[in-house]
Amino acid sequence: MNVPAPRVTINDVAARAGVSKGAVSMAFNNRPGVSAATRERIFEVARQLGWTPHQTARSLAGRRVGIVGLAICRPARLLGLEPFYMEFISGIEDVLAGRSCSLLLRLVRDLDEEIALYEEWWRSRTIGGAILVDFHREDPRIAPLRALGLPAVAVGHPSLTGGFPSVWTDDATAASDAVRYLAALGHRRIARVGGPSGLGHSGIRAAAFEATMTELGLDGRRQVSTGFVGEEGARATRSLLLGPERPTAIVYDNDIMAVAGAAVAAEMGLAVPDDVSLLAWDDSQLCRITHPPLSAMSHDVHHFGEEVARALFGVIAGTHKGALQVPTPALTPRGSTGPPRRA
Repeated sequence: MNVPAPRVTINDVAARAGVSKGAVSMAFNNRPGVSAATRERIFEVARQLGWTPHQTARSLAGRRVGIVGLAICRPARLLGLEPFYMEFISGIEDVLAGRSCSLLLRLVRDLDEEIALYEEWWRSRTIGGAILVDFHREDPRIAPLRALGLPAVAVGHPSLTGGFPSVWTDDATAASDAVRYLAALGHRRIARVGGPSGLGHSGIRAAAFEATMTELGLDGRRQVSTGFVGEEGARATRSLLLGPERPTAIVYDNDIMAVAGAAVAAEMGLAVPDDVSLLAWDDSQLCRITHPPLSAMSHDVHHFGEEVARALFGVIAGTHKGALQVPTPALTPRGSTGPPRRA
């Protein structure tokens, strides 16, 4: 006769971790009084034993948020160079610090790993809520994370976020404004160096770019998808500038690629903006120290991060359920754009 294995209890976890039952409870409910090292040891023992807090006990533990989770599917080297995420995270941190909360940041290799990570964090009570970024069309994270019951705020257009409360900027209008500005300067051949085609916001910008070029009757258009890194931005710029119908203006999906594009133009002996105008997305210090300074689609990324963090606390409190639109990126002209010398 098969004898069922005894059920693992909180006492078993406490004994294996060498702590009290109260310490295990504090760790899983994100309460003070347990060091980070001890909390991690408790979580590791719980994973080994296959133990999670009882659902009823968890619901009685309250909704206090001590740690907010953020997983980003980007290479570590890229994240360290990209001003957008540094400003975005600093805005989040400002709000969390005011509430004595911490941000748990993890870089993941793919969306499956991200899903598994959030499941582990939520079931182990490591986090009290999450910030979801970089949505894809038909994003595979939506169904499992909604089923999990994870309190989360999505950073992205509501059409991408599957019903999660969201905070977003109007990328379509901003992309259209960029094209209209360059066309008003006299540019007829305008190219775009975008991010990965699978990313939802890259797709929104690409569609708006195409639609506006068509509306204005501009046939000399090309779009190239890249991975946001400087090397790929440089390669795309070189390919565009060596083509038979060289663009007189290029719009980039981030500032790193625009700076790399400016270096390629100088390498090829092309004057900016006389021979080619360059326009970056997400204004940063990089845009201001480049010679000539880069025109940019500017928005307050730090404030964006603050609004996202506030929205998450609203989700947890039950006061934020819809979509919050923050100001649309606005054009900031600088020395890298001007009328083309040869249209």
